[in-house]
Amino acid sequence: MAAAAPGAEDELQEEGGLATLTRDEQPKDIAAIHAVVTAAFGQPAEADLVDRLRADGDSAISLVAVDDSGIVGHVLFSKMSAPFRALALAPVSVMPERQNAGIGSRLIRAGLKRAATDGWEGVFVLGEPEYYRRFGFDAVLATGFTSPYAGAYFMALALNGGLPMKAGKLGHAQAFVDLR
Repeated sequence: MAAAAPGAEDELQEEGGLATLTRDEQPKDIAAIHAVVTAAFGQPAEADLVDRLRADGDSAISLVAVDDSGIVGHVLFSKMSAPFRALALAPVSVMPERQNAGIGSRLIRAGLKRAATDGWEGVFVLGEPEYYRRFGFDAVLATGFTSPYAGAYFMALALNGGLPMKAGKLGHAQAFVDLR
């Protein structure tokens, strides 16, 4: 589980009359996170991936969105092997009844802010370009990197300036490799 950055604070937002707190995952949250991820994807594979990344020590940043009903969203950033300090963003999950309310976006932004504060140099994601461009992800930035996920949906984001290298071999955590 990722530890809070020194001085990191929880973030409270209100949308549509519902207050949601974004904070670090806590041990007591594990079962609820599993339920949120399963509900968001309609199957347990991604929730099992989160559990495995956590168990293997590959989770670098794990944040939850919480409202009065409990945990309604989750995002995970995991360590990658790369020619610089890099993370993989996946998965981001929001309870189906709370989707399209900005919770996933807020979780991603909070995670990217934490990654930059913690000194990570880049983040890679496999996903819908129209969605991830809003956070600054760029498929062109990822084209020089070798990855089994390379292609139009594989994107990169430089943190704290440009990426230190424009090419190299990337490796996701073993849990991703086993999922494929």
